[in-house]
Amino acid sequence: MGAPGENTAGNAKRVLRWGVVATGRIAHRVTRDLACLEDAELHAVSSRSEDSARAFAEQHGFALSYHDTPAATGHRQLFADPMVDVVYIATPHAQHFEVARAALNAGKHVLCEKPLTINAREARELVRLAGERGLFLMEAVWTRFLPATRRVLQLIREGEIGAVRWVQADLGFPAVYDPTDRLWDPAAGGGALLDLAVYPLTWAVAALGFPAALKAKGHLNQDGVDVQTTLSLEYPEGAAAQLISSIQAAGPGMVTLSGTAGWIRTGAPLYNPRTVEICGRDGRTRIEEFPEDTEGFIHELRETARCIRAGLQESPLMPWTETVQVMQLLDEARQQLGLRYPNDGVPAGLTADSSPTAGN
Repeated sequence: MGAPGENTAGNAKRVLRWGVVATGRIAHRVTRDLACLEDAELHAVSSRSEDSARAFAEQHGFALSYHDTPAATGHRQLFADPMVDVVYIATPHAQHFEVARAALNAGKHVLCEKPLTINAREARELVRLAGERGLFLMEAVWTRFLPATRRVLQLIREGEIGAVRWVQADLGFPAVYDPTDRLWDPAAGGGALLDLAVYPLTWAVAALGFPAALKAKGHLNQDGVDVQTTLSLEYPEGAAAQLISSIQAAGPGMVTLSGTAGWIRTGAPLYNPRTVEICGRDGRTRIEEFPEDTEGFIHELRETARCIRAGLQESPLMPWTETVQVMQLLDEARQQLGLRYPNDGVPAGLTADSSPTAGN
């Protein structure tokens, strides 16, 4: 198999026709990068609102737009379009499962915004369905695909800072309380944990793997939404990670990875760093830069296209097992915090066979 971004022999670089579900802020940002992707066709967009769908299609150059009607939702009309090869799902968190399931059942490849689902039970179901249908499915954790992230992980593999012993990461901003906004709505999966903590957790797992134990502390507001959460990850032989996410307070938004022979610190924000500061074995500090012509989403989009053309169902950079295990960690954190979402369907607590540390 070729490296990400390369064509493997015998795989024609055919145009992939994309559909986009939802027309919110993140959909606009990702679609701007999608328009820059080689051999991508912006075929269709769907929204609940006819005006939103048409305006989005006109702004970004989509051939078609779909919207909710008494007969069918906009996204189900899009999934019924035989011209659509792959869909990008940008709905609020709590809608990911139902929309992604409908897309897979309609035979579409899926790139779904993070978190893939609201809980691990839903994530496992989507993975099972994609496997059965022979379709590509990936959680859009764009940080995993950035050149800066891949360079940091390369430096760790090469022993630049020795063995990583602890990770510190934070991500926060003071959000204005608005109960009508998805960020503050428990029914939409609002709060700091699913919206922000995914990024610090991504760095910790990438550098240290999955923990032997997780401890979560935080504060829920009057609506039952977590406004600030600290995750402490414990590893064998004393390695540790401390991760803070907040919609109450601003932070530097960086990650520090400390090893037995040096350290690495990303620039801010940690979910899209353009610089990396490195103090290696020689004790000297240097800075590496990673300029971008796009917002940075193009790397996950390019990987999606590469995998589909190569006949892969999952990306080696964002495998299904990791998505599910991260969701299990978030489930465990929610259990400790007492955080529940209306559409959980079953208690957020883990079953005996779904421990995030089992088998590690």
